[in-house]
Amino acid sequence: MCGFAGEMRLDGSLADVATVARMGDLVSPRGPDGAGVWAQGPVALAHRRLKIIDLSESGAQPMVDADLGLTVAFNGCVYNYPELRRELEARGHRFFSTSDTEVILKSYAEWGLDCVDHFLGMFAFIINEHATGRVVLGRDRLGIKPLYVAETPGCIRFASSLPALVKAGGVDTGIDPVALHHYLTFHAVVPAPYTIVKGVRKLPPATVRVIEPGGATRDHTYWEPSYIRDPARAGMDARDWEEAVLASLRTAVERRLVADVPVGVLLSGGVDSSLIVGLLAEAGQHGLSTFSIGFEAAGGEEGDEFKYSDIVAERFGTDHHQIRIGTDRMLPALGDAICAMSEPMVSHDAVAFFLLSQEVSKHVKVVQSGQGADEVFAGYHWYPPLLHATDDGVSTYAEAFFDRTHAELAQVVNPDHLADHDASLELVRAHFGRPQADTPVDRALRLDTEVMLVDDPVKRVDNMTMAWGLEARVPFLDHELVELAASCPPELKLAHGGKGVLKEAARRVVPADVIDRPKGYFPVPALKHLEGPYLDLVRDALHSPEARERGLFRSEYVEPLLAAPNESLTPLRGNKLWQLAVLELWLQAHGIR
Repeated sequence: MCGFAGEMRLDGSLADVATVARMGDLVSPRGPDGAGVWAQGPVALAHRRLKIIDLSESGAQPMVDADLGLTVAFNGCVYNYPELRRELEARGHRFFSTSDTEVILKSYAEWGLDCVDHFLGMFAFIINEHATGRVVLGRDRLGIKPLYVAETPGCIRFASSLPALVKAGGVDTGIDPVALHHYLTFHAVVPAPYTIVKGVRKLPPATVRVIEPGGATRDHTYWEPSYIRDPARAGMDARDWEEAVLASLRTAVERRLVADVPVGVLLSGGVDSSLIVGLLAEAGQHGLSTFSIGFEAAGGEEGDEFKYSDIVAERFGTDHHQIRIGTDRMLPALGDAICAMSEPMVSHDAVAFFLLSQEVSKHVKVVQSGQGADEVFAGYHWYPPLLHATDDGVSTYAEAFFDRTHAELAQVVNPDHLADHDASLELVRAHFGRPQADTPVDRALRLDTEVMLVDDPVKRVDNMTMAWGLEARVPFLDHELVELAASCPPELKLAHGGKGVLKEAARRVVPADVIDRPKGYFPVPALKHLEGPYLDLVRDALHSPEARERGLFRSEYVEPLLAAPNESLTPLRGNKLWQLAVLELWLQAHGIR
């Protein structure tokens, strides 16, 4: 829901309203229903609105409360805003709208920085205190909503997308060697605070940042789930856990129905999205709009999973939409999908989400989606080996997940862009070394939930849906459900080939054919098996004058990949050539040199 941008001058001058408005224009796809700009002294905010809650102009942003002396720009949804509103009214606050945005303002006035502890939802916000000039940034617990920050000469700028900050000017657009190390090693995941360019950083999830008028900042991490066994749940057996998970997910799904417009579901046909549909039907959502996408086969790999989504749609009587995409649509859409990325994303299904969102946005403004279940409930193949790891699990995790070793990376990247240390391995070692995680499986799940999930699937879904003014809500990332799953014994999550406790809970709701099927993903075969026009696109990008001038990659590494484009895959079965090409295509798309 929405996009925003802002500036805080640190040099005594007035905020550059024209630049802030231009940044607002650059995030306009996120909010096609309204626009606003506000400025006071050194601070200016711009907002682009997607109308989901309080469709009147009373909910417009930036929202100013003159009595409280506060202005806010906000992206996301606070699902428990009706309950919070009632509590705040009981404390004497008076409201002029029915929006969740105003609830954020009043909550900040009532509880200060602790207001985030009261919010159930996904959010990124900027609040300006008129009297003090202080600016406060906040991001939700799981990093579902983005917030980028750039420190430029004389000011700090913020925006919902990285390219908006680059286009505003004054940003160091040199490639960050540590971020590049993560991109090429940690499966294109660049963890906060890094981004691929040196001059832009992102606020970490579950963080509130206070920026004083002189530029001094302080961060507060307000949430961190514990991955140790809860003594209060010591007596629970497998069935008790299944019931607890199902009850928590049911609550999460129902919370995400709050809207003044209809809510649909992205239905892949996997257990996660199917379970969401089943629980919504159980809650009385009849005639629910559901959407699935499929592509042409390539390299002997099927490009759709309609047979499974059809089972679910028929079982629950949804208004189902099959969206079939041929090469004639996908190839032209690739460039637009890459432009819609706030950061380069290597996963093949980015274009799938982009095209799916384009079609879905013609029918609804809000959808629920199944992202997060694999990270929260241990659905990936690298978790089982960790169950019997004899060390701390770091090497076992790295061998299964990393695209390259540090030694191989030196063969890929030219020396000027190579990090001087094994940044990705050090990241994993630091995360695994933190307390409050009982086993190597728990440590991996915590890392994947806090880092990989945020900067791969969650970011991908946010960017691709918001490119079409479509809000995606992810019930598996309800923080109370995540806390419950974190305390669940790993053996229960790893059972039945992964996500065992979730699969067994799902049997009470969805057909067994969907639960017992082979694990699938959004299949986009043409981007895994590069040939024809897709290979031409990749070759042109890596041979372009911009790529030669940038000099990121060693030609002796790139040319053999181009000669045999489908023979070098990562341990996660990603195409190594596509990974290089996406980065170069993204940099070119946003004019980054």
